[in-house]
Amino acid sequence: MSDAVHSARYDAIIVGGGHNGLVCAAYLAKAGRKVLVLERRHVLGGAAVSEELHPGFTFSVCSYVVSLLRPWIIEDLELAKHGLDLIPLEMSFTPHVEGPGLCRWPEAARTRREIAHFSARDAEVYPRFGQQMTRMARFVKPLIDAPAPDPTSLSPPRLLELLDHGRRLRQLQPDDRMALTKLMTASAADFLDEWFESDALKAPMSCSGIIGTFLGVRSPGTAYVLLHHYMGEIDGAFRSWGFSRGGTGRVSEAIASAARAYGATIRTEAEVEQIVVKGGLATSVVLKGGEELRARAIVSGCDPHRTFLGLVGREHLPDEFAADIARFKMRGSSGKVNLAVDRLPVFRCRPEGDEHLRGDVAIAPSMGYLERAYDEAKYGDFSRRPYINMVVPSLVDPSVAPPGKHVISCFVQYAPYKIKEGPEHWPERREAFGDAVVDTLEEYAPGLRDSILYRQVLTPWDLEQQIGLTEGNIFHGELSLEQLAFQRPAPGWARYRTPIQDLWMCGSGTHPGGGIMGASGALAAKAMLAGDSV
Repeated sequence: MSDAVHSARYDAIIVGGGHNGLVCAAYLAKAGRKVLVLERRHVLGGAAVSEELHPGFTFSVCSYVVSLLRPWIIEDLELAKHGLDLIPLEMSFTPHVEGPGLCRWPEAARTRREIAHFSARDAEVYPRFGQQMTRMARFVKPLIDAPAPDPTSLSPPRLLELLDHGRRLRQLQPDDRMALTKLMTASAADFLDEWFESDALKAPMSCSGIIGTFLGVRSPGTAYVLLHHYMGEIDGAFRSWGFSRGGTGRVSEAIASAARAYGATIRTEAEVEQIVVKGGLATSVVLKGGEELRARAIVSGCDPHRTFLGLVGREHLPDEFAADIARFKMRGSSGKVNLAVDRLPVFRCRPEGDEHLRGDVAIAPSMGYLERAYDEAKYGDFSRRPYINMVVPSLVDPSVAPPGKHVISCFVQYAPYKIKEGPEHWPERREAFGDAVVDTLEEYAPGLRDSILYRQVLTPWDLEQQIGLTEGNIFHGELSLEQLAFQRPAPGWARYRTPIQDLWMCGSGTHPGGGIMGASGALAAKAMLAGDSV
């Protein structure tokens, strides 16, 4: 460590320029605090980043749709003034090798006709299901827009919070209370089985329950993850997802612009190697190269493993807390394949037009298909026929590709970090994984392979090495039931404080969890300001 310590003292240093770190910085700077954000890469955004990796093609490298960004953060930080422009993603298409596939449209009548092709009963039930899920999302909304309730605390404010949640629970109709119980305990498959009979409908609907988890559609707890993804909200409409015009990185750029406007300083290519702890207090950070920077508070936007077991070190942690963090499950299970193509894919089941490609395309023909994909992952291999969620953002946002050409973004499940050969062998298997994705798409859209101009393949190992996500987990830790709310990232430490004085957490490994949400960053900043710790 260099003896020279940077003379500037900040109120807060944010470690990591992901979207949550930037949100935290913006709120602190807006309150008049002197804030510095340190990002190790040359580009801001963490997993919410856009890069031109092939001439004329802008890829949303990791996160590719905006589903959970909290409306109150957009309003508080005036992100529209800073360039945020969301394009609603209004339809979902599930192709089949044979038959017409299934498309769920913005128009209820069209969707009803599509579902009726497989089940007249499901077509009747589908609107009621959507209404109940919207009610559940509205019930959960106050939980994700506020710090996690603490059932172990006896302080009057915490007890009042619990009483308020209990009152809201009592006000639910009995059917909704039962549905909420099932959502918190059941598998996505079992929950959907109670509503629908058609495998063609249940399969794509169940996929929201497995995104970013090392679980299958029949694993208990995945029903909650399904609900988590129903929390998307654009202009007051739940279950609304969207594209960010110009790529997902524009979300991070808009937040960074707001933070700078409030006075925050942001540095890229500034990798933090150590959070310095002296006498139980976090006092400074040391950058690669030796530069040391002091602040009244250090805030980590990194995941819990990287923060505590890496930047801080176990020797500075209470034994019980260190053990809890070590047990916090990462288990990355997702990969990403980005394509630049010279023409739109043509799906054999719907060869005419492109309207059905203006939302997301889910390669999820049946529940059995999804469970077989999981089976391969359980035994340490990537899925040869994976679940793929594909989008063609250039169809609705021509700015991301040259005229007549397109960007295709593929989220892929399953790609376990811990392959049987060992994670360090992922580079040897990267292209085989990419081939499995392209081969799968080729079955549904013949000719796709020949249209590819450029391909980027990101395995969980790549997400760890390039983006800094431990084990490649896109949520900074699984959204399993034992890792939610007051237990995220450890029991007793879910309200952004840590056992180390003046060290805070603001990333997705804290409540309320992952996705481009921003709530962890905003709530951490509000907790810091309320405690006047900055």
